[in-house]
Amino acid sequence: MTYCVAIKTKSGIVALSDGRITAGTQMTSARKASLHGEGQNRFFIMTSGLRSIRDKTVAYLEQQMEQQGFEFSTMLDAISAYTHNLRRVELEDRTYVERADIAFNLHTIIGGMMGADKEPRVFLVYPQGNWIELEQMTPYLTIGNVSYGKPILDRTLSYDTDLRTALKVAYLSFDSTKFSSSDVGFPIDLITMTMPDRTWREAHLKNADVRDLREWWNTNIKNLVEQAPDAQWLHTLAP
Repeated sequence: MTYCVAIKTKSGIVALSDGRITAGTQMTSARKASLHGEGQNRFFIMTSGLRSIRDKTVAYLEQQMEQQGFEFSTMLDAISAYTHNLRRVELEDRTYVERADIAFNLHTIIGGMMGADKEPRVFLVYPQGNWIELEQMTPYLTIGNVSYGKPILDRTLSYDTDLRTALKVAYLSFDSTKFSSSDVGFPIDLITMTMPDRTWREAHLKNADVRDLREWWNTNIKNLVEQAPDAQWLHTLAP
């Protein structure tokens, strides 16, 4: 399973993906996030689903970008190119994949900003190639094992959230997922794009790199529960 989250605020974009790969009883690590393009005109791709479909689709996309000189005018052009290549892989491989009783399954989050875009754009692409775009009212998208990390995203994020806080929330949503799901885990990959300078940054983090935040969170969330105000119904049930 996978956990990926992308957040868009007025300060920029945050993308996080876990790195755990499970196949039966086997467990390995691999990057599920990649950055494409050059300079300021770049976009990230994060995927959940069949690794072989992801690798082939991205390979076709990179080939197309090389032939076009790595240039898309807008993110809409980039998303159209990605979905075109995803559907190409579907035509080539779906029959053979399903013959092995495996679903043709790949969910993708793509986000970035091209030269003609007025602001960053983030999309969720379904296996069929159709997509939805992230909006300000709900400033995040998730794929994979999405249930456990959703509450903290819903409770804390808005379009006005600063980028550093968004980074903390992204990590804590992963931490909540990892805590409750054995098939999501380290290492994690983080990508940010800050506005208005449109600077891209990446980090590859292991368990020890975020120990301080994780331990602080575990301690303080327990303390907050203990310090929560009493009410009459509590005295009735636990006098």
